[in-house]
Amino acid sequence: MFKKILIANRGEIACRVIKTARKMGIATVAVYSDADRNALHVKMADEAVHIGPAPANQSYIVIERILEAIRATGAEAVHPGYGFLSENSRFAEALAAEGVAFIGPPVRAIEAMGDKITSKKLAAEAGVSTVPGYMGLIADADEAVKISGQIGYPVMIKASAGGGGKGMRIAWNDAEAREGFQSSKNEAASSFGDDRIFIEKFVTQPRHIEIQVLADSHGNTVYLHERECSIQRRNQKVIEEAPSPFLDPETRKAMGEQACALAAAVGYTSAGTVEFIVDGDRNFFFLEMNTRLQVEHPVTELITGIDLVEQMIRVAAGEPLPFAQSDIALNGWAMESRLYAEDPYRNFLPSIGRLSRYRPPTEVAETSYAIRNDTGVYEGGEISMFYDPMIAKLCTWAPDRASAIAEMRGALDAFEVEGIGHNLPFLSAVMDHPKFIAGNITTAFIEEEWPEGFAGVTLGAPEANRVAAAAVAMYRVAEIRRARVSGRMDNHERKVGTDWVVSLQGEDIKVSLVADHDGSTVTLPDGSTLRVKGEWTPGMRLARLDVGGMLLTLKVEEATGGFRIRTRGADIRVYVRTERQAELASLMPVKAAPDTSRLLLCPMPGLIVKLDVAVGDEVQVGQALCTVEAMKMENILRAERTGIVVKINAVAGSSLAVDDVIMEFE
Repeated sequence: MFKKILIANRGEIACRVIKTARKMGIATVAVYSDADRNALHVKMADEAVHIGPAPANQSYIVIERILEAIRATGAEAVHPGYGFLSENSRFAEALAAEGVAFIGPPVRAIEAMGDKITSKKLAAEAGVSTVPGYMGLIADADEAVKISGQIGYPVMIKASAGGGGKGMRIAWNDAEAREGFQSSKNEAASSFGDDRIFIEKFVTQPRHIEIQVLADSHGNTVYLHERECSIQRRNQKVIEEAPSPFLDPETRKAMGEQACALAAAVGYTSAGTVEFIVDGDRNFFFLEMNTRLQVEHPVTELITGIDLVEQMIRVAAGEPLPFAQSDIALNGWAMESRLYAEDPYRNFLPSIGRLSRYRPPTEVAETSYAIRNDTGVYEGGEISMFYDPMIAKLCTWAPDRASAIAEMRGALDAFEVEGIGHNLPFLSAVMDHPKFIAGNITTAFIEEEWPEGFAGVTLGAPEANRVAAAAVAMYRVAEIRRARVSGRMDNHERKVGTDWVVSLQGEDIKVSLVADHDGSTVTLPDGSTLRVKGEWTPGMRLARLDVGGMLLTLKVEEATGGFRIRTRGADIRVYVRTERQAELASLMPVKAAPDTSRLLLCPMPGLIVKLDVAVGDEVQVGQALCTVEAMKMENILRAERTGIVVKINAVAGSSLAVDDVIMEFE
């Protein structure tokens, strides 16, 4: 077994590999760029080596920099994680030339299956059903448009070396094909150092289901069941689960056996994933094979009890798999929510900055449920604009799907993140969506259910009443505290009234409250009551209360006249007032928002890659105005109204902050 391994990656996956290596008694080496000097994976590793500037193409994907780190530390093997160099055959060859083990598949398998064009050709030759498309190299945007027309719109434009949603675009017409080809090519070059592009038919209403395979160098290949990854946004997975709520045992077995056959055909060893799209009749089509560990591998580990990273290390060391297909059980249900530094209220655009507060829920591994959080950040750390926006992967496990969803709801409510925009509210909204709960999902789920973008969650009447009861009970505690601090009266509790108006979500709810030593009883307008019990005290940011016999977890910030409360995807300003205060508040004018309709504001911190218009140009609705790059993704900003450009405040190469004015219109 290896004594020391180097992790050629960063963030949560580097931390994940370090944990398993430590468990196995293997020393670890981290590599880091200028931006990651104080990163968590650097702190966790036994050694750390600086490899260059912040941009990945000057550090993490420069093969010679990694080789220098290996030579300096004497590492015997390298785990590439995912992304960066994980599917780069030249990297694997370079390691072999150095006499260093690659904790991944053989070079031939990477070349055959890691390249999306080659893998589709091999799959077709092996008799595997594939999606119609053009697998040859595409020279330019004109050829991309021609090929797209021949295949028939809509089409998917994809980077051959791609993954993680990078270098992928859906085109519905010639203009989008031309634009998407160039953006995909740019992203592919930036993220993978390989700008080859291919085009295939985009199958509408598909489910994305993938099979985890594991193979050794002794001829053993097994599949570890499937993962459903249909909840995607911009072709990037957001929520995954294992197993799929859609597959039956027969389809699962057929997909698993086909995945193993494909892996065996190319002499595959290590962990890999064969991805399929599945239609409503459970017909499945080969999509691609990822010759690496997947981001969503924890859900497979939770339902099988198999540590995939450990098995990758053992296979790379020449050991046989310690189990056969018949030994691999399917136990319970697991969910994974990807926590991203993306603002859901700004169309999920990237967010950067310092994590002023980062308190994930406590990890648990019980026989009845589990909570796991794979992360690469810490409170006080920085989220950089140079890398993927993932903060953490929150996972839950329970004996059945409904219980796994329930555990995820509670874990999301208890996850505290402040200082940056993040998608926690959106993840909570998905967990409560009737279609998701029923398992009625496709890869178009997010676009169909939030076509105008995510604007937050409005709680239903039962949930709103529970929040109102909790808020008035907490307000009473805060008022007692204020009376005690001010010294208004010795018997200060008499100064706190019993009749209140709770205002939230545009509604006034008149309540009365009677408190005792064990809690408070809140009477609602219809005469029903809710009993509120809990240990919340002023200053606590997380309240876990029993309201009406049900656990209610609230993120709480005290504000003038009440609280800011966040729960189950809702972000609510709650006011607790006397009846007279509520009457006066209703007479207060509402401040109008500033008019920014004649301005193009930068929606995220990023770099201006391209300006598509000049001063004096007349623009139409939907016309491309400029391209902003952030976190390895290109974002095209378009005109929302007809107008004439009268001023441009940026040039290509400009770095902008959120809400910086890019251009102005007449």
